[in-house]
Amino acid sequence: MRVFNSLGSNYDFKFVLKSLLAFGGNGEVLKLKKTLNKKYSGEAFLFYKGRQALTYALESLNLPKDSSVAFTGFTCFVVFDAIKKAGLKPIPIDIDFSLNFTTTNFKKTLNEEDIKALIVQNTLGYPCEIEEILKICKEKGIILIEDLAHCAGGKYVNKKEIGTIGDLTVLSFSQDKIIDGISGGAVVIRNKKYQLRFNRSQKNIKEIFGNPSIILQSKDKLYPLLTFKIKALYDIGGNLLHFILKKTKLLSTPMQGNINKFLNLPEWYCSLINYQFDNFDKELKHRREIAEIYKEELDSKILNNEIIDFVSLSSNLRFPIFVENREKLINYLKTKGVYVSDIWYDFPIAPKKYLAEENIENKLSNSKRISETILNLPTHKNISQKTAMEICDLINLCIK
Repeated sequence: MRVFNSLGSNYDFKFVLKSLLAFGGNGEVLKLKKTLNKKYSGEAFLFYKGRQALTYALESLNLPKDSSVAFTGFTCFVVFDAIKKAGLKPIPIDIDFSLNFTTTNFKKTLNEEDIKALIVQNTLGYPCEIEEILKICKEKGIILIEDLAHCAGGKYVNKKEIGTIGDLTVLSFSQDKIIDGISGGAVVIRNKKYQLRFNRSQKNIKEIFGNPSIILQSKDKLYPLLTFKIKALYDIGGNLLHFILKKTKLLSTPMQGNINKFLNLPEWYCSLINYQFDNFDKELKHRREIAEIYKEELDSKILNNEIIDFVSLSSNLRFPIFVENREKLINYLKTKGVYVSDIWYDFPIAPKKYLAEENIENKLSNSKRISETILNLPTHKNISQKTAMEICDLINLCIK
């Protein structure tokens, strides 16, 4: 058994071929925008990276410099960085074991900061307390942004689809996301009040921003093929190939590219994203089936009810468990061919090496605790129900 959390795990051989042969065309761009406009009831703008989409969304709000923007305090550094790049002040909110912040913590933050905008994440696809959060935002005049990097296709407890509640919706189509087009991002302006803030010169984004370099695009195009080879040949040289490609920086990564400028999303990426949307319902159904197996078969002491009760609503980007001796379990699973060392967030604002701010974890005690015990299990298309059962057996045996 060879199982990976990431490393092109959203791809099969058909996608490898599609990536190599993809050329796009303006029709693919229009199709993607139409899909996003309809699905999220707004006006969509496309970018090479999700982080660029988030920065652009924040800039479009025309908030006063250094205005406070609150966000889930258990997230990727790019969220923190996007807020800073928009000239605004990032304010993280501590989470609980739902992996999202509570309305209590949100209200506490409001007592300490004059929040102008709020980014909700729905971590790993599990829904936050959106109804109460929305009520507070309306009362306080706070702009609500739904970040769908984890949760495209998920639903809130009120059964409304995630991404159809806020003033703006931001998506990432990067590696290992629910909709994985290797790279890509979008912002959908849902509130017409903010659509008007995009001046006419900004409407045609394609004429304003450049394209990613040929080198970046080539690395992206080859990423599905290379990761497919690495995994297929892992025991007979694939691991060495992986090492060499990473060391030489020839393997595409989500953080590659100039993060200080906006870039267009070339047409061929749109063709891959459209293909993923065409298979979206099937993908979500599969992830929920795998999550249900983990929920039912894993030892209850490593599960949390605040998460497993919402498996049927979640997009289930990954399935989280909580273990004290995480490294022991990771190393044990590795000996059995299950590679889950990519735990997503190993620090409240991860990876830690990118965060210049000191002692931020002191404000995020719950987030820090969770970042030290969480281990995320794969739910992607290459995990069969049989494999999920085998993973459960291995974990239960190790923690016994």
